[in-house]
Parts: sequence; C-alpha cells; structure tokens
Amino acid sequence: MPPAKKRTRRYDPAKIRAAVLAQFGHVRDAVRTLTPEQLAGPTRLGDWTVRELAVHHTMALGMLDRYLAEVEPLKQELALLDWPFATAAMGDQVADGTRELAASVDDLDALFEQRATRTAELFASTPDERLVPTRFGAMAFADVLVTRTVELTVHTDDLNDALPGLDVPHDRQALAACTRLLADALAVKAPGGSVEVRIPPYAVVQCVAGPKHTRGTPPNVVETDPLTWIRLATGRIGWAGALDAAKVAASGERADLSAVLPVMS
Repeated sequence: MPPAKKRTRRYDPAKIRAAVLAQFGHVRDAVRTLTPEQLAGPTRLGDWTVRELAVHHTMALGMLDRYLAEVEPLKQELALLDWPFATAAMGDQVADGTRELAASVDDLDALFEQRATRTAELFASTPDERLVPTRFGAMAFADVLVTRTVELTVHTDDLNDALPGLDVPHDRQALAACTRLLADALAVKAPGGSVEVRIPPYAVVQCVAGPKHTRGTPPNVVETDPLTWIRLATGRIGWAGALDAAKVAASGERADLSAVLPVMS
C-alpha cells in the first residue's frame, strides 16, 4: 500500500456532513420509485442486483453507527490518503455483507429512512476529531465522512448506469470531494510532476515521475470530467475505452495513465 506522503487536502467538515446527507437523500428518493422488476435487474458490479446495490448505500452509512459504538482508539492509524489503497482487500467481505443484509430486509424505504435519521443523530453528537475504529484502522471522524462521499458518489453512478433514465442527482459537494480525494490518491500512487491531470472544476494534480513542469503550458496534460475520472479511478471504465469515446483528452508522450489506473480496485 503506497504511503500517504502527499500533504492531505483540507475539507470543510460542515460541507462534507451536509453533502453526505444530501447524496444519501437523493438515492433514497430514487430507490423509493423503483419497481420490483427494476430492483431485480443487473448492475455492472458482478452479480449484484439493483436491490443489493441500493442496500449497499445504507451500509455506507451504517458502518458509522457500528464503529462509533466501539471504544475510541488511542491514536490514529490510517491517513485519509491511505484509505483508497486499503479498500481492495475487503471487497469479498463487503460483498457478502451486502447480500446478507439485502436478503434480510423486506422494506427498503424503511431501511433508508432509519439510516437517514440515525446518521443525522450521529452527526449532531460526534465531533470531527473523534477517532473511529474502521476495518482499515483508526481514522478521524471527519476523514471517514470524506470517504463516505466516495462510496455514495461512486455507487450513485453505478445506480444510474444500471437504470438509464433514473438520473439520480449528484450533490455538488459530494462529487467535488470524491473527485479530489481520488485525484490526490493518484498523485500518491504515481508521485512526480511530469503529467498534469485536470478535472475541472474540482481538481488539478501533478503526477508520474519525470521532468517536472514549472512554467507555461505543461508538455503532458490529461483532462476529463469528474464522473469520467471517478469511473477511471475505480475501474468502471478503462483508459483505452475512455480515450476512444473522447471522454479523456491526453497530450504529450507521458500522458498515458493506463499503468497507474485504477486508483481503487
């Protein structure tokens, strides 16, 4: 796992809390409209159904309740920029938990309502600096909430992909935080200054070892939109496919990120 040597970007805790609740609310409103046939449909996440994907959104916040019930750790063990690289090892465990919860729940709307209410209560009673014993190591509560913007944003996009026309909105602050964290993680994974990656309007990072650009137009530039970047960073789409679809503009002999994508897998 690459060490988080890059200076961690600062996020406004109040805006992140509001973004998490807003994005979850958008998903809750959309799921409420789905028919049994739609819920039984496939997703791009292996054998997950839309129903299992919907349930997974509640788990993204349910972990807060579970971990905050434990004794507070004595020290922080995981930096925010380490989190994207720690998640892959738990993929099977997360998938099993999702299927188990989906099989035990009859009323999805009630599950979403319960989770929204409980999360708002936890937000009102938990300080930003409170340490949380996550499965990856102890993290500050404020940092954990930034990771929740990634979970909710990525899986909202999965839901929209599974049901074209559903068009669940992306909260602007949640989309921004998700984009920035994954962009910063790229800079950790591929340290350097030879390539400038632009994801307007939310992030610009330099990465990839080689001659560092200092002035004027960078010789190696990659530019894309936030959702395309998120799909690349999480392996939803591949580098070649994004180029072929004109979803990414890449110029310069070093502007090929295929070797360092996805950031999360």
